[in-house]
Amino acid sequence: MSLAANVVGSAAALCSITSFAPQMIKIWKTRDASSVSLKTYSLTVTCFVLWTAYGVMTKAWPIVAANACALVMASGVLAMKWRFRDV
Repeated sequence: MSLAANVVGSAAALCSITSFAPQMIKIWKTRDASSVSLKTYSLTVTCFVLWTAYGVMTKAWPIVAANACALVMASGVLAMKWRFRDV
């Protein structure tokens, strides 16, 4: 694989993973997840599960690593949505 492809893939992975951090921090600090769409985050988590499974099936370990990390972050937001739903 070319260096350019690795750089683009790494940048994409970092963007995917870190894009969830601000929302996670905000929800954790305020204990308010009312602005989070349960349907959207359920779909997002499902997408990352499927991308991770695809990476495993095709032995594309960078895809697995990036999507597994993003899955953890998106799952964290989804878990806080459920946790703080009655607050």
